[in-house]
Amino acid sequence: MKLLQFSLAFFMALPGMGQLNTELFNDYEDYSEKSITTRRFKYEDIMSLIDKLGNDFKVKQVGTSVEGRAIKLITYGNGPVNVLMWSQMHGDETTATRAIMDVFLWLQADDQFNDIRDKIKSSITWHFIPMLNPDGASRFTRRNHFGIDINRDALRLQTPEGRTLKRVRDSLQADWGFNLHDQGRGTSVEDKKPATISLLAPAFDVSKSINEKRGDAMQLTKLMFDQITQYIPGQMAIYDDTFEPRAFGDNIQKWGTRTILIESGGYEDDYEKQEIRRLNFVLLITAANAIANNNYEKIPVTDYNKIPSNGDGRIRELILRNVQYEGLLRDVAFDRSEVDSEDFRNYYAQGFVTDLGDLSTSQSFFTLDAKDYEVLPGKVYEKELADVNALNALDLEQSLKEGYTDFVVLTGYDPFTMKQRVHVHSKKPATNETLRMGGNPSLLFKRNGEIAYAVINGCLIKL
Repeated sequence: MKLLQFSLAFFMALPGMGQLNTELFNDYEDYSEKSITTRRFKYEDIMSLIDKLGNDFKVKQVGTSVEGRAIKLITYGNGPVNVLMWSQMHGDETTATRAIMDVFLWLQADDQFNDIRDKIKSSITWHFIPMLNPDGASRFTRRNHFGIDINRDALRLQTPEGRTLKRVRDSLQADWGFNLHDQGRGTSVEDKKPATISLLAPAFDVSKSINEKRGDAMQLTKLMFDQITQYIPGQMAIYDDTFEPRAFGDNIQKWGTRTILIESGGYEDDYEKQEIRRLNFVLLITAANAIANNNYEKIPVTDYNKIPSNGDGRIRELILRNVQYEGLLRDVAFDRSEVDSEDFRNYYAQGFVTDLGDLSTSQSFFTLDAKDYEVLPGKVYEKELADVNALNALDLEQSLKEGYTDFVVLTGYDPFTMKQRVHVHSKKPATNETLRMGGNPSLLFKRNGEIAYAVINGCLIKL
């Protein structure tokens, strides 16, 4: 899978930056940290990479989590403008952390970007907290050890992680702050497309006032939007700017730091957010370069309002339209949940029905119009299989063409490591005969006497 790529001739308001972004985007694989390819890495994975950083970086422990894990601040450059970026305030929001590791590799490279690196190094001092909530990261969960959402602790400061962020910001008197998060995969842009990236210059009061510093943040936000939207047209938005008095982003803006929020959402079948990581990589360097060169000052503040907003509607994983089944005509929406492994490094996905009925106003990542198809329940293979070897001995592709979607394997099947196109159960599954909320039926779509599609575990499979 690749993101849409436009030519170098794509019209940009700032041609020099447009060329930079195109080169960064196209050359990304030269800088990506290859040791981390999934969302579910651990604290020690990141710390081992930080320990390998070169002499251009200063690494300092600035805090300790509830469970005793060190919170590190990494600093690059010696310019007069302090830029602070923090990631994984929520332990299960990991996209930007990976992008920061990529940025570190880019900063250490020796190539055609040297002039840009030199300008960044001499113009700004770039500070990173790659993992603010290491305890949450260890269990791939949002909150810290005590179950507190650190991003709602800016006033009480009851978490050591929150106190660390406040202390670092205050000690630096940071000129710029970047609050790096992940949003739900189903978040939309005005209810039409997935919000792959959402940006925000957060409000610092209920009235959403605009002072000079928030205005600067709005200008840079619009510049970032203009530079990245070419890769995901229609899939970038402004996050809700309702003032949240407990949140760090709003308060850091209030405390005098020009603050920008980046939220990484969903993109097609990029479940590990590797392509969205790539976009984050380009965004972070874009921002640093624009600050170093003051390019954001060329953007009218009012242009910020031209960016579309996040929608209220959710983008579903899969919508089956015009399904004639059980004597009814319905649309069927599936979403997916994740079941964690014991060490939280792995997961397997489970599909489930999240809506039924007229879904003509809803959107999804994947869609099948079943109007011209006969819809049938998937069949359970008649024989229970003793182990995984018995399953692998079958021609599963041929079994699918014969309508067998579900198999019972008594021992040895590990859903965390063994991925099959069929639905594997440890005991006889519930019926595929009915469509009900919360269910996970296997379905077949037949036309001209042949099965053309199957839906298995909430995934659309073309045969």
